[in-house]
Amino acid sequence: MYKYIKRFFDFVSALLALIVFSLLLAVVAVLVKIKLGSPVIFKQERPGLNNKVFTLYKFRTMTGERDKNGELLPDEVRLTKFGQFLRNTSIDELPELINILKGDMSVIGPRPLLVQYIPLYNKHQARRAEVKPGLSGWAQVNGRNSVTWEDKFDMDVYYADNYSLALDLKILFMTVKNVIKREGISSDTSATMEPFTGTSEKKEETQNA
Repeated sequence: MYKYIKRFFDFVSALLALIVFSLLLAVVAVLVKIKLGSPVIFKQERPGLNNKVFTLYKFRTMTGERDKNGELLPDEVRLTKFGQFLRNTSIDELPELINILKGDMSVIGPRPLLVQYIPLYNKHQARRAEVKPGLSGWAQVNGRNSVTWEDKFDMDVYYADNYSLALDLKILFMTVKNVIKREGISSDTSATMEPFTGTSEKKEETQNA
């Protein structure tokens, strides 16, 4: 039953949030322009429900610094203190409210990852695409970037199998708590999260093909 009203809940929640945070969004946009330059909004293609690709919107958090060969410098070099603040507080994610209004995303669901990860998923991990990606999710409130990819995907599939109004409200409460405590923003070895290269099971499938 909940799946039929989840879209209504998403739309109303995103619309109210945009109204409430409109001044904050305007101020952050100006600061991003001043401190990081243009474009203010970072756009990137991400897979959504059933891996249908959409354009994700976020506030820019990194500079565009490149090396002498024209290659972008590592994330930890381009991520400024201001950008880190936006990530620590999850303010950089607020433009995704537009994605929720458009129907690309839900308030709660597995985080939309990179398109190039799709062929790396095993059959179990691929099930995360059975629900819309979310602004926050079960994996985000249980470690975010501090847990392994495999554990994160297990939690995404758990959500796909068990999502409900009660679980979504629990995740919302835990999201607010984690944002205040600033938990799980980075992994132990990276400024953000190491790229996903596939699980051992997937690698074995590829080798045996």
